[in-house]
Amino acid sequence: MADSRSDEQTIAHLLEIMNENDLDRVKVTIGDATYELVRREPGPQAVAGGTRPDGGAAAVSGAAQTPAASASANVKKVVAPLTGVFYCSASPDAEPFVKVGDRIEAGDVVCILEAMKLFNEIQSDFGGTISRIVAENGELVTQGQDLIWIEP
Repeated sequence: MADSRSDEQTIAHLLEIMNENDLDRVKVTIGDATYELVRREPGPQAVAGGTRPDGGAAAVSGAAQTPAASASANVKKVVAPLTGVFYCSASPDAEPFVKVGDRIEAGDVVCILEAMKLFNEIQSDFGGTISRIVAENGELVTQGQDLIWIEP
């Protein structure tokens, strides 16, 4: 298994390749590790994720993750049921499924996660008002990660 220093060097090198060739996405397998970098909108930041030999997903990024704002006690969270790319709408030119302030019912589709070329509609188990959309459009999210917060 590669150490985190080696991962950081690999990510830095892949970012250089992406920037030099003006790429939006790159996926590379090196040994038992797979690295996928995706250019985020609107800037040149990238999200990186890898699959380890043990089968677990590992977030690998040169930038520190920002701590999530704390949720109030009554907030219900829609979490990612699988690892995939978060999309807030059915297509780039479509309206988002939900926006902050929208009132939804249990069972409403709130986003799509793309995993292995399959688009999975994610439904809310809760009704209420959208208070925060935690994930960013086009961001690679991991299983169990908060996607959307809903207040009753």
